[in-house]
Amino acid sequence: MAKTHQALPDPRNADVLIWINGVLVPRADATISVFDSGFLVGDGIWEGIRLHDGTLIHLDRHLDRMYSGAEQVGLQIGLTREQLCDAIAATLEANAMTTGAHVRVMVTRGIKKTPAQHPGLVVGGPTIVIIAEHKTADPNVTDTGITLATSSVRRPPPNTLDQRLNCHSKLHEVAALVEATAAGADEALMLDIHDNVATCNATNFFIVTGGEVWTSTGLHCLNGITRGVVIELASDLGLVARQLDFLVDAALAADEAFVTGTFGGVTPVVRIDDAPIGGGSPGPVTVRLIDAYRTHIDALGASHG
Repeated sequence: MAKTHQALPDPRNADVLIWINGVLVPRADATISVFDSGFLVGDGIWEGIRLHDGTLIHLDRHLDRMYSGAEQVGLQIGLTREQLCDAIAATLEANAMTTGAHVRVMVTRGIKKTPAQHPGLVVGGPTIVIIAEHKTADPNVTDTGITLATSSVRRPPPNTLDQRLNCHSKLHEVAALVEATAAGADEALMLDIHDNVATCNATNFFIVTGGEVWTSTGLHCLNGITRGVVIELASDLGLVARQLDFLVDAALAADEAFVTGTFGGVTPVVRIDDAPIGGGSPGPVTVRLIDAYRTHIDALGASHG
């Protein structure tokens, strides 16, 4: 099965160095305490950032989301944006990475003196981990597309667990993916509590219908960086891009569908449940957006080269 995060094999990843609270350690020795808040209760936030042609793509947008999310849950990152950027740069330099890499930055509330939820039990500062890996998306995934299965697991409303927050608490997405995988699909299509299409378990979902590009309102999904860029690119191409509520029936009847994410960019969806989308192959609007996004990424790399 194809997956949106499917990467080409790279043996160099066996020996990468991981940044943990200011110290670079070999992958095999990269560990944190079992008393860490992230391990105990999923108390943390993270970002995934793509390195392309020497440029960390949309770095400012990722940092905006990370620092905003940390403030939302009262988590002190403990590093300024400049210091965090320096740490990322040091990790990339130590691993001799200049392009074709993916960086995951994770911040938890830190180590606790006993297993419990209360943030006041933290001893010391936050735990910050930076994992950089050599990762190139498998082009076959874009060429052939992926399949989705509608999950019974719902995305909660913002006043329950704000889905716009990129936090470590992903169990409901994992449960949805387990369900979708059992159904033979690559990802789960998740609905909100009102049965409107919200998002996928790990990517943002779009359809093309009547020449328009539709995606959810954004209230029940991660405010994806690539999602936002694709909405902008669609408008640049003269397409009508709408953020609105729509039911899964609209997705099943769509002319085209695709998902977006930092690693895979724009990935076609060719089947949802038992319904082929667009005849079961990537559609023309999706292909235009794939090309536009690649051009956008290349331009960002060239401008910082």
